[in-house]
Formats: sequence, structure tokens, C-alpha cells
Amino acid sequence: MSRPITTLSSPTLKIPSFSRLSLQTHKSQTISCHSLSIKARPLCSHNQTLKRFGLFLDSRDRKLGFRANAENGEGENERDGVFDDGERGESTMPERFRYLTKEAPDPPVRWPWFVALGFLIYAWRAVLFELGNWKRGVIAIIGFVGYLLKLLLAVVFHFIGDPITSLIRCIETAIYTFQAFYSGIVRSAPVPELTLIIMLASAVLAIGEAAAPNSVSRQPYLLTVSGLIGYAAVRNYISEPLFWTLLLGLYAFSRFIKKRDDVTSALPAAAVLAAIGEPWVRLLVMVSYLALAISYHSKQLAKGKEKVEVVTADTSSRVPVPLLCAALAIGIHVAAKWAGYRHLTWMLV
Repeated sequence: MSRPITTLSSPTLKIPSFSRLSLQTHKSQTISCHSLSIKARPLCSHNQTLKRFGLFLDSRDRKLGFRANAENGEGENERDGVFDDGERGESTMPERFRYLTKEAPDPPVRWPWFVALGFLIYAWRAVLFELGNWKRGVIAIIGFVGYLLKLLLAVVFHFIGDPITSLIRCIETAIYTFQAFYSGIVRSAPVPELTLIIMLASAVLAIGEAAAPNSVSRQPYLLTVSGLIGYAAVRNYISEPLFWTLLLGLYAFSRFIKKRDDVTSALPAAAVLAAIGEPWVRLLVMVSYLALAISYHSKQLAKGKEKVEVVTADTSSRVPVPLLCAALAIGIHVAAKWAGYRHLTWMLV
């Protein structure tokens, strides 16, 4: 059995020698042998299949091969020749020499950096040149913003300028008043008189608390108002008739509106008179208030209450604000005096 194949013009293709090989040259070349006849034909067109002429194309790895069939009496033998270096075995070079076969890296290219550096220097010079007048620009922007703020302030004051001015003056007056008050306390606080005021007022409060328990804790605001009235009378902020009228109003408010007893109602007025009055006024007020407390207590016993209920006082009640302010003034004056003395001592040392 013989099959025609197409001969290639490659010089590397070799056909093995066969016995009794004869070659004839005419219009179509014919090669004959004992068991294999090869007929050379012109190459086929591209539309024909390569397998027809003994060539095969592997679609998986695109390998071109050469197929030859022969009959030598022992059977049919098929051989594929593939021209590919990928099927060769692993290299037999020792491991210690394989690093020599690696390709050396190319030297880095540095000249583009010099070009970019030139452009950067030129751009930076341009930026510095443009920003050379930044100071004048910033001053102009700040001035423009200042003009806008002035315009806004003028518009605001045009509509509500008077109330804002009055509020500012009130705040300023309050600050100066507090500063003057604090300076007066530090400089010349009447410590003996304040101590006497605290003692006499505390005695009146103790009498009222003994006769009518919780009479102090039930009216803290009235006691605070009475202390402010007494301070205003001492500083001559109010006249004496107005002073007596305000004290009478406090008593009427507590007695007829709050519906409290006589001892509790007369406690704020009696405490103020005992604290800031003349010596004979202090004595008269304390004696009168003590007689009132005894009379109230006797009336409570005459009502048939042989066993007087013990009323526990409110231990969580705070000290009246006027007494607390007087004690604070004494403490500030003493502390300032001690601090001044120590400062002079340190300067002398």
C-alpha cells in the first residue's frame, strides 16, 4: 500500500535510504522503492485539507508534523515528528551554575529625570514669581473683609443700636459695681460689726426655730429679701420710711397670704432689726420677739396639748443667704489681709 505525500523544500528534511531506490525525471517526478512509493506533486491550495497529503495540524498546541506510512512486511509503523523545543526534557546543568544563565538586568535609565527636573525648576521659578506679591494680596483681602464687617455692624446698629448700647452699659456697670464691692470688702470690711450681726441674727433665728420648728427652712426667700432690704438701708439706698414699710409688707405677706403663725411671720423683720438697728432697737426687738415666742408656746400648751409633739428639724436646711454673705465677706477680708502680710514678709526676706 502506498500513499502520496507532498515533498517540502526544506533542506533539513531527510528521507531514509531504501533498497532498490530508482529515480526518474520527467514531467512528474516519481520515487519508487521496494515497499514505499513517493510521488511528488505541486503543493495543494489553501482550501484543501493538510491531512490529505500526510500533514496534520494539532488544534490544541498548533504543532505542525510530518506523517509517513510504510509497509515492510512486519506491520504498519506510524511516526510523528514534531518541531517544537517545548517537549525537550529538563536541563542537566547543575544548580550551582544555573544563575549564570539568567539574563542580566538593564541599567536604569536616568536621563528622563534630568529633563523632568529642568521643567520642575522652571515651573517653581514661575510660581515664586507669581507669588511675589502675596503680602499685598493678603492685606487687600483682609481690608475688604473688614469693610464688609463694618457695613454689617452699621446695618445692625441702625435698627437695634440703642438696645445693644443699653445692654453693654448695664453689663459694664454691673462689672464695675462688683469690682468696687469686692475691693471695698478686701480693703475695709467691718469684721467686728459683721460678726455682731451674725451673732444677733442667729440668736433671733434660734428663738423662732425653738418656738415654731422649721420656721427658717419654710421661708428662705423672705429671709433673703429681708437681708437685701437691710443692706440697702445701711448703704442709704432707700429711706427709713420705705424701710419700715417693706418690713411691714413682709410680715403681712407671710401672715395673711401664706397663713403662717405670728412667730414665723415676724421672723424676717425681727432678724433684720436685730442685725442693723441701733443698740436700743436691737434690745427692744430681741426682748419683744422673745416674749412673742413664749406667748405663742404658752398658747399651744393651753389648748390642751399636755404632751407636746416633738418635731424633728430639717437637718438638710441651708444657712440663710444674708448670713452666708456676711461670713464670706469676713473670710475674704481676713484672707486678703493675710496674703498681703505674707507677701510683704516674703519681700522683706
